[in-house]
Amino acid sequence: MLLFKIKLIVITLLIVMLLDIYSWQGIKNLIRHQSQKIKKITSIFFWSITLVTILSLIINLVFSGINTGPVFRVYSAGFFFLVYLSKLFFCLFLFIEDIYRLFRWLVYKTFIREAISDSTHDLSEQNIEGIELIEKPKNGLHLTRSQFISRAALLTTALPFIILTRGITKGAYNYKIRRVQLHLPKLPKAFDGLKILQISDIHSGSFTDKDAVNNGIKMIVDEKADIVFFTGDMVNNRSDEFNPWQDLFSQIKAPMGVFSTLGNHDYGDYVLDWKSPDEKKKNLDDLIKAQSDLGWKLLRNEHVIIDKKFQNLAILGVENWGDRGRFQKFGDIDKAKYHMPESTVKLLLSHDPSHFDSIVSKHHKDIDVTFSGHTHGFQFGFEIGNLKWSPSQYIYPHWAGLYEVEKQKIYVNRGFGFLGFPGRVGILPEITVFTLSKEI
Repeated sequence: MLLFKIKLIVITLLIVMLLDIYSWQGIKNLIRHQSQKIKKITSIFFWSITLVTILSLIINLVFSGINTGPVFRVYSAGFFFLVYLSKLFFCLFLFIEDIYRLFRWLVYKTFIREAISDSTHDLSEQNIEGIELIEKPKNGLHLTRSQFISRAALLTTALPFIILTRGITKGAYNYKIRRVQLHLPKLPKAFDGLKILQISDIHSGSFTDKDAVNNGIKMIVDEKADIVFFTGDMVNNRSDEFNPWQDLFSQIKAPMGVFSTLGNHDYGDYVLDWKSPDEKKKNLDDLIKAQSDLGWKLLRNEHVIIDKKFQNLAILGVENWGDRGRFQKFGDIDKAKYHMPESTVKLLLSHDPSHFDSIVSKHHKDIDVTFSGHTHGFQFGFEIGNLKWSPSQYIYPHWAGLYEVEKQKIYVNRGFGFLGFPGRVGILPEITVFTLSKEI
């Protein structure tokens, strides 16, 4: 674990240092004709911002076991994203210009140089800057192609900075209720019109605004759903992250029950400095107790049967199962079905949608609907009507919203909270309200 942490820190620092050095070359090109005073001020400003950002990153990575407080963790992470995504954008422009310059240099070396050497023209009026011929400036204006590209890159870089800043200040707690009609031909008549509300990925360790979170919970309570589903990731790493928020979430109740399951972050697997296996186990036990204290029924590879007017439907909940990277594979649907009475409709809570892709849709075709979360919709993208895009779609084929595969459905909730980047751009935090119906 320690070796993994060291590798992570070293690789991260190498990447950010490369971005810093490359960005600074572009800035230097912009200010090369300015006074020494302006150059000095620019240098101090650039490297001061860089130093503060890197120091906050090191504190978060190296001293992750120290309680620096959620405000520092969240907003230092946000500052890091703002600075380095903007630098990345800036470097992409510079890289395009460097590729162009390399191409011109190759052309010059291969064709033009020989032609010039054979020419009888006087080259004294030409300025050869290694890779391109630049005409004398007119009216005293001196702006090379590389300077123009650098200025354009700097101006364009302001756009992601503005967008990301708005995502932090406006998007993080801008909860959106999405209403979905779930048509289930096998639905017992007694459950026609049943109202189910789903939230997912609370990530309470990232919250900093109690009033904003309370507004989101009030939206949930006001829906007066018959059943509530929570599909995992109550915390980022440690169970005590939820303690300051427990009273708020205790408001979430439903007459037919609140049912939950665990997500990949709930097990404490991303904490690298547990003192012992017993400490890590206690962390999970405390999280389980917290959900019990809320009155929520945590389903760990088990099921419950909801009866109404001598008819029933089954709710199954499994532990986390993901087929991407190092995600846990604790989910066991066969175990969840054990001794389950016959039910016409089966609803499954499974945190990671890749479980549906790899297991549910292939080996458990009797599951009617799977409710998942996990992706957050990458917290970045756009949704305009039926048109939606996010980098998440290149990792998860089912990443946000309702999908149907043959006769099975999966709904992927975009998440109530946030992780890493302390905001959302285009993909807003979600509260989903389902209405079950037998007929279309």
